[in-house]
Amino acid sequence: MKSPRFIGVTSLFLDLTQPLNQTSFYLAHRGQVVESTGSWYEVSYDEQESTANIQCRLPGRFRLDNSALTNPIAVGDFVHFTINDDGSGSIKEIEDRQNYLIRKATHHQQGNQILAANIDQAYVVQSIKKPNIKQQFIDRFLVTCEAYQVNGRIVFNKMDLCEDSRHQVHYLTDLYQSIGYEVLQTSIYDEDSIESLKNDLHQKTSVMVGLSGVGKTSLLNHINPNINRKVRDISSYNEKGKHTTTFAKLLPLVNDGYLVDTPGIREFGLVNFDPWELSLFFPEMLEPRKQCKFNNCTHSHEPGCGVVQAFENGDIDASRYQSYLHMLESLEDD
Repeated sequence: MKSPRFIGVTSLFLDLTQPLNQTSFYLAHRGQVVESTGSWYEVSYDEQESTANIQCRLPGRFRLDNSALTNPIAVGDFVHFTINDDGSGSIKEIEDRQNYLIRKATHHQQGNQILAANIDQAYVVQSIKKPNIKQQFIDRFLVTCEAYQVNGRIVFNKMDLCEDSRHQVHYLTDLYQSIGYEVLQTSIYDEDSIESLKNDLHQKTSVMVGLSGVGKTSLLNHINPNINRKVRDISSYNEKGKHTTTFAKLLPLVNDGYLVDTPGIREFGLVNFDPWELSLFFPEMLEPRKQCKFNNCTHSHEPGCGVVQAFENGDIDASRYQSYLHMLESLEDD
């Protein structure tokens, strides 16, 4: 099937890496990055009325220009590349992104990591058990979606294990729906829930993010059995998931949509936030903050704070306000 996400374009580009007196032009193709392994980028592009994939490398100058990022190119990026004599590609240009989802790098890495670019919506997947729901992870994810103009959504997965946690799931579902977020409840043993997720993914490019073991890959295999991604069991020692997805990959779905399957992550650090602006990305705080006495109010200790008053009146949920304070503290410590 020919991809609707891009049109394969062959264009002439000015090679700006050369001195002006050695200016040259090169013939470039346009495609979309569908997988990134760190050193190689798999790019999908249209060639002679069909879709082809090519392995591309990135010149070192791009890495130097984007030293704050662990990955200067992300899955979902549109790029222009040339084809080398050995059949590999060389990326020459990276198009401006419509949007992207980003987090702080972990495992002692410096910089930030872009999880996916040019996406229509992003799901944070949480399992009912093994591992349990982490609300602060949800809230950090949603704040980042708000800040980087991505439509954030929530999936509570493994609903077949919900018997002991039904009250918590209903409470969180009602909470997030009340502040404007779409919430889906899924189980691979409930075909209706899988159909609801399929409909939500229809004709969109989406990304799923969650802790290892929440069942993202199992959901993906039920959404599109042709993909057949590898699934591993939960560790019996600590009930944490084992990584099955090593690199992010853009996968076609049977409903003309696309889904970025990402490796499981245990942290979601905020990127490029000032403490005073954090409340701008909590929808329920937008109106109360207008009543604050100080323009740079952090809604934690200042007198005359509209957000604190709304919290005390019960108009802002206690768990969301606690998430806000934890994030604020982490930003002030940076």
